[in-house]
Amino acid sequence: MYPGRIFEEFPAPEYRGAQEQALADIRDAFAAGNDVVLVRAPTGSGKSLLARAIAGCARGAGEAEAGQVTDAYYTTPQVSQLDDVEGDELLADLSVVRGKNNYSCILPGETDTPVDRAPCARERGFDCQVKHRCPYFSDRAIAANARVAAMTLAYFMQTAGSDVFGRRDVLVVDEAHGLGNWAEMYATIDLGPDTVPVWEACEPPDIEGLDDAVRYADRLDTMADRRLTELRSQAELSPEAVAERDRLVELQSDLSWFVEDYRDTDSATTWVVDQPDGAGTRVMIKPMAPEKYLQHTVWDRAERCALLSATILNKDAFCANVGLSPDRVALVEVPHTFPVEDRPLYDVTQGKMTYEAREETLPVVADVLVRLMARHPDEKGLVHCHSYAIQERLADHLREMGVASRVRTHDSDDRDPQLATWQRTDDPEVFLSVKMEEALDLQGELCRWQLLCKAPYPNTRDSRVAARLEDDQWGWYYRTALRTVIQACGRVVRAPDDHGATYLADSSLLDVFERARADMPDWFAAQVDRMHSPDLPPADPAAATAGTDGRAGSRSGPRSGSGSAGADEGSGRRRGSRRSRSNSNPVADVWDTE
Repeated sequence: MYPGRIFEEFPAPEYRGAQEQALADIRDAFAAGNDVVLVRAPTGSGKSLLARAIAGCARGAGEAEAGQVTDAYYTTPQVSQLDDVEGDELLADLSVVRGKNNYSCILPGETDTPVDRAPCARERGFDCQVKHRCPYFSDRAIAANARVAAMTLAYFMQTAGSDVFGRRDVLVVDEAHGLGNWAEMYATIDLGPDTVPVWEACEPPDIEGLDDAVRYADRLDTMADRRLTELRSQAELSPEAVAERDRLVELQSDLSWFVEDYRDTDSATTWVVDQPDGAGTRVMIKPMAPEKYLQHTVWDRAERCALLSATILNKDAFCANVGLSPDRVALVEVPHTFPVEDRPLYDVTQGKMTYEAREETLPVVADVLVRLMARHPDEKGLVHCHSYAIQERLADHLREMGVASRVRTHDSDDRDPQLATWQRTDDPEVFLSVKMEEALDLQGELCRWQLLCKAPYPNTRDSRVAARLEDDQWGWYYRTALRTVIQACGRVVRAPDDHGATYLADSSLLDVFERARADMPDWFAAQVDRMHSPDLPPADPAAATAGTDGRAGSRSGPRSGSGSAGADEGSGRRRGSRRSRSNSNPVADVWDTE
């Protein structure tokens, strides 16, 4: 790696905000001999441009001595982030490759068939005469030979050990704050009727512990092997049989890793198992802090690594969670350059939103939301509901209060279409969302205000969470919630001339700020320190729906309302440019695999 050329590799014609100083700090951190550099850079700091500059410091083919690796990887957990990279002219030299299911076969009669279900996957010994023109294999070949290969984290992890994507000089991971959690999710083994093709022939007994889980895994592996032998004996498979075969291969790999790792007395991985409904029902086998998994799939893939995020809150804790040695890791802090008064936090807390207190608190939160709608009659709003149960009850209360004409909701099946429709509309709709705290760019008039309904604590009914709390890891618990809050706050302020307000409804959020204060970035602490309770208008349904004329989604053309996000901070700010681009589901869309 040649960190000294980071400035010449910066792809933009000029620096914005603190980018020039950030590049200097990153250069110095690598030059000091650190193997990994964490870059804590807030929303709007241009992380993708910084990432490209770091990747450009990798050794090229003409600079390497015998045995030295070359080139770089760029990866991110979020498909929407990869979409942004692919569409950015400044990042045009990043060669993007996606999983096979994202490409269509080009053979006659197969143009509606994804490559992972094409004849080459269905027929044994199939010789494709146009493989050199296949869109997937073409993109893969280009990326394999490119200076910077770009892909999702899921695809990157799945290519570990492949001859095509071997070890490189530099790895850059964008949006890396949840790397440990993503690894745990990828490594979780979900055994149920919808994930195990041989389920009916091998339903689980009552799994009371890990020894039971290992015995069941051995039996399931044997049944999967028998079915695979049957499938592989056939000359040609249907698309459904191909899907079954691929799932069985993946299942065997997962089971083998779990069994071998569990029986390895030197392994650092701790496993937990859940089967809440007893014998014959779904079993979840989960690793905690799967350092061995990350070592193979991430850390062994490059000599130097840069991890970028707005919310890597605690260096030592992060390193412990992902299996890094802190003494070879540096943290570079990039300051926030957006005016703090343009990203205000407001305290409209109404009580706790715990399961026990929710029925009492939710009606009051609904009342506050109607008052916020009246305060922002002509501006689109986003409500982070945290769960579908909260979303449903909140929608019911709003309907009873007569403001349903301004409200949009979604379920797990139509979240992306509903999100895209809400982003396109010029009507000041309020979108009741679930799990949209990340990977959502709502610049300018796309959204001017948002409400956080509930403190986003990890689910204590999850066995991994419970195990950590039993181990007294309460710092992790509060940092995890704080990280999600900070990510959510960044959805509505995306540029130096943008502005947007975040309102807090759950009093537990104040507890998060107090308990995780030591891990809070300075720029977010400044927001918290300025937080106050605003003066809100009465909960008048007519005022709350005045901007819609009772016809949700009927307006065309942007509107500027009197209830702007920064009303308490003064008026007359320049508004950010309007954009209307669909963003993908930040959780479901990561399963972009080979």
